[in-house]
Amino acid sequence: MKFAICLANRGTFPGSLFDAARKELVKALAAQGHSAIMLPSGLTRYDAVGSIAEGRLYAKFLSEKRGEYDGVILSLPNFGDENGAVVALKEAGVPILVQAFPDEPSKMGIATRRDAVCGKLAICNVLRQADIPYTLTADFAASPKSKAFAEDLSRFAALCRIIKSLKSFNVGVLGARTTPFKTVRIDEIAFQKRGVNVETLDLSQVFKLMREAGEDEIAAKRKDIESYARRAPCCAKRIDALARLAVAIDKIVSEYALDSVAIRCWDEFQTEWGISPCVVMSMLNDKGFPAACETDVNNAVMMKAVGLAAGEGESVAVFDVNNNYGSAKDKAVFFHCSAVPKGMLVGKGLIEDHPILAKAMGPDTSVGVHNGKMKAGPVTVASLRSENGELKGFVTEGEITTLDPGKGFFGTGFVFRKDDGDMNGLFNYMAENGYRHHVAFAYGKNSSVVREALCKYLGYKIDLV
Repeated sequence: MKFAICLANRGTFPGSLFDAARKELVKALAAQGHSAIMLPSGLTRYDAVGSIAEGRLYAKFLSEKRGEYDGVILSLPNFGDENGAVVALKEAGVPILVQAFPDEPSKMGIATRRDAVCGKLAICNVLRQADIPYTLTADFAASPKSKAFAEDLSRFAALCRIIKSLKSFNVGVLGARTTPFKTVRIDEIAFQKRGVNVETLDLSQVFKLMREAGEDEIAAKRKDIESYARRAPCCAKRIDALARLAVAIDKIVSEYALDSVAIRCWDEFQTEWGISPCVVMSMLNDKGFPAACETDVNNAVMMKAVGLAAGEGESVAVFDVNNNYGSAKDKAVFFHCSAVPKGMLVGKGLIEDHPILAKAMGPDTSVGVHNGKMKAGPVTVASLRSENGELKGFVTEGEITTLDPGKGFFGTGFVFRKDDGDMNGLFNYMAENGYRHHVAFAYGKNSSVVREALCKYLGYKIDLV
């Protein structure tokens, strides 16, 4: 990613600190593969912002570079000028990380003393007065050379990825929600006001594109599917139909510039084509492109947030919060039938017929579920709902355990253990606050960055539970 560095200066404090500060910040960014843009040399004193006039020059610089930077690092090598900083950054339009260099007990003389802690308090106060959101470092004073700042920078990059994606985001809804699933109702206008645009297409459009798919296109997608997962012997005759669906979705994503999709996954795909779209959705999720089941637009958005918090292109999934795990109060069974990405599985997944739908409709009528064993590890779990003009959600953390979800279990499922031990509390929270049974998740513990990005910068209301 690319960050704009804004150095804040207070004229009565030492200016000899700025060259070293600039080099340390650039080195810290480069260590994580990021780059920097900075005010051209000679425009201001120490190439920093120390007054309202210099703030205007920096604001002009940012305006000219609009779209080139993903975030701003407001760095205080000394006390810094709060008024100049506000003028410089009020139109930045991206997240701002406020970093203050620490003083050293051996360098408290007038030539080397920074007072950046005091300055950071002043700058944050005036930024808040101006309604400019900002992000803090974990250690209030943090050297760019420190391990703590490296973690701050990694977290800030994740936050910037989320903001960059979700402040202008297109979700494609392929098909209407099924009549029984009132749980996936959404407030499109609430999404639109926060930069999320919803494009709805009837399944008839999807099926038309499937029928029109060319032989070369089908062959290429068939090859992709067969290299992506193993398949049960019964599935061979349905692979072409799955390939047609993959072709159709690619064309829709391209035409409408979509960033995620939410699909009506039953029962027209089964009655018309003999397939379940799961493995095609799995392949999208494996690339970090969210594909949510059952037209769950809410979690097609949340999937993107938790995925970007984990990293660019990281696998994402949506699962059902499905079963209690015996009498355990800290655990639950998560399940789906499933569109789980292969990046979350131990080994290759298996393409199969959907056992529940096949029981109702007959064999070979619902081929395409992608099943396997989940990798154990820490995860961030979240969900979103839209109602009364607001986007509300929750985020929590836990782990996928190695415990067996139960005898005779089908599909892809796992036993989730909530970190704070209160899974029963999460059940009650979801029921009290009107959440459906779906949750989005990705590997890693990133609940705080997801919450900060969505709440502070995008205007969502997210609980940490």
